[in-house]
Amino acid sequence: MTGRPGRTGRAGGTGRGGGPASAGDLLELVRSGRAVTRGALQQATGLSRATVGLRLDRLFRAGWLREGAGGPVDSPLGGRPSITLEFDDSHAVVLAADLETRHARAAVLSLTGEILAEHSGTAVIQDGPEAVLAELGRWFAELLEKAGHRATEVCGIGLAVPGPVDTDTGRVVQPPIMPGWDGYDIRGRTARAFTEHTGAPAVPVLVDNDANLMAYGEQRTGYPDCSAFVLVKVSTGIGAGVVVDGTIYRGIDGGAGDIGHIRVGAEVRCRCGSYGCLAAVASGGAVARRLAEAGVPAASGSDVRDLLASGHPEAAALARDAGRSVGDVLATVVTLLNPGVLMIAGDLAGTPFLTGVRELLYQRALPRSTAHLDVVTSRLGERAGLIGAGALVVEHLYAPERAEERLLSLGV
Repeated sequence: MTGRPGRTGRAGGTGRGGGPASAGDLLELVRSGRAVTRGALQQATGLSRATVGLRLDRLFRAGWLREGAGGPVDSPLGGRPSITLEFDDSHAVVLAADLETRHARAAVLSLTGEILAEHSGTAVIQDGPEAVLAELGRWFAELLEKAGHRATEVCGIGLAVPGPVDTDTGRVVQPPIMPGWDGYDIRGRTARAFTEHTGAPAVPVLVDNDANLMAYGEQRTGYPDCSAFVLVKVSTGIGAGVVVDGTIYRGIDGGAGDIGHIRVGAEVRCRCGSYGCLAAVASGGAVARRLAEAGVPAASGSDVRDLLASGHPEAAALARDAGRSVGDVLATVVTLLNPGVLMIAGDLAGTPFLTGVRELLYQRALPRSTAHLDVVTSRLGERAGLIGAGALVVEHLYAPERAEERLLSLGV
């Protein structure tokens, strides 16, 4: 579903399927910045000037392209500057939501990832999908009004959830912290909730794991040239998102990155039912439990985050211990994947936890694996999942094959 921008539009006039480059192929060349004038599109695809003109005309009539300022004059003989082409992000908007165990965030985004309106509030995942997704529908309607956009302008919805997702079906698969959601039709219910609260026709809904979408948002906006990027989210649970060559790596059925259930030896029962999982000893929930046992009021990762922000010494010490446990596991992850960036995000992503991660990571991993590794914290913060979800929708809907289908449905 997610491809790296700018990897289509073949020389010699061929598109993804080996035939002549389609309007969708030309759109991707423009969006990626690889070819932004008519002449450059001719050169990149091998199509004639007339054929390029016909393809572009369809994109203009759909409202997907616009003409920008004149580019530089390439010819030494001078002449008029070439008119540049730009993706017109004003023709539609995207809705996105990021669900956590007790809270959620939702937003209206432009097609280029700008957040136009945003809301956060209580949404308890244990209340089940019917209640939570119905509430999201209400939030979406209110956000569209706040952003000044009509519901008919929405082209798609992206949803980040705290569990493993089969992206072919959009359903979560045996999620340890999402009781009642296993196998539920999240796409269908979200689409219906949108229609119920806005009156607009249903739109495509894409669902993915929250760590995957956080990684995707962070990599695209802050590290676009990093070919192997890993984000580890440490909140109520622990999960990792991996982006390789600009594409989310999900494994064969969406289970990649579930490092919270790697066994680390401690005989502590995890919410998944097993003993000794990393999440059972080093997640925000695990740290909260240990603080509560010591008489410090804490019930969740967000409570631990607040204690860390206030400089609570016992919370800081436990966060550092948790970081060491995670760093021990990440030494294997780094050795296996050899990423250029390892990003720590979530409730515990502060100095104490990061210090613990670095201690064990650099101690256990081979020097070659960490020689060119940047260990950093989130740039986008709580918005990372929203931005990643929005990008997922846009990359899916405007990928060459899908773009061609949508142009035909529009009658252009």
